[in-house]
This record gives sequence, structure tokens and C-alpha cells, in this order.
Amino acid sequence: MNENLVKLLKEQLWYLGTYSDEPNVVPVTFKDVTADGKLIVGDVFLETTLSNLKCNGKISVSACNGTTMEGYQIKGTAKYMTEGSIVDTFKNLVSQIFNGAITAKGALIITPERVIVTTPGADNKKVIELF
Repeated sequence: MNENLVKLLKEQLWYLGTYSDEPNVVPVTFKDVTADGKLIVGDVFLETTLSNLKCNGKISVSACNGTTMEGYQIKGTAKYMTEGSIVDTFKNLVSQIFNGAITAKGALIITPERVIVTTPGADNKKVIELF
């Protein structure tokens, strides 16, 4: 992923889209991008998302900067983890923010397969090379 895309993903709210019998879109703020380009999402309230992922493993992530209108849609697959250092990081972060009232239950590890520009203009719908 290019530097602009990673910067936008780290700074902006994400929307996760999944589907099965029940389409679902949910905003997430507990998220990160790894050095190898995987997207990580802490599971705080992802019940419908996880249910949909059990059916097909497919996910879309959309993020944009509301001021500049720069945006991207990322399509890929997701796996769920309930233990390990990534999960521990999100558990600690969420617990600190909510003063222990809520914690993360796990983490989604998203492997991007395609990145599509959603920014208005000439590059709209352009597919970006991942690496």
C-alpha cells in the first residue's frame, strides 16, 4: 500500500461492510495497519460482522477524509483472533479508553486483495497496486 493510503487509514474512521443473509456496515475506530499491509480491527461490538464473516470470510473497508474527499475501498478476506499480542494491544487500549467498563474480545486480521480509489475525479474507480 502506498504511503498516502496508509496515512489516511491510520487517521480516519473506517466502515466495515460484510454480507450473508443480513448485509451489514459498521464504523470502527479501534484499528491499525501493519507494516506488511494487513488491516487490524479490534472487536468491541462486531457481532453481526463476525456472523457474516463465518459465512464467507469476505469484507470491504471504506475510509475517506471528509475535508479533502480522498477515499478508498479495500476488498479482502478476514480472519478472527481471540488471543495473541495484537488482541492484547486492543484489549488494553479499549479498556483504558472506557476505564475498564468495556474491553476488546478479539481482533480481525484483514488481508487486502484489491484497493479501489473512491476519490471524486479522474482516478475514481482506479485499482491501486498493493505492493
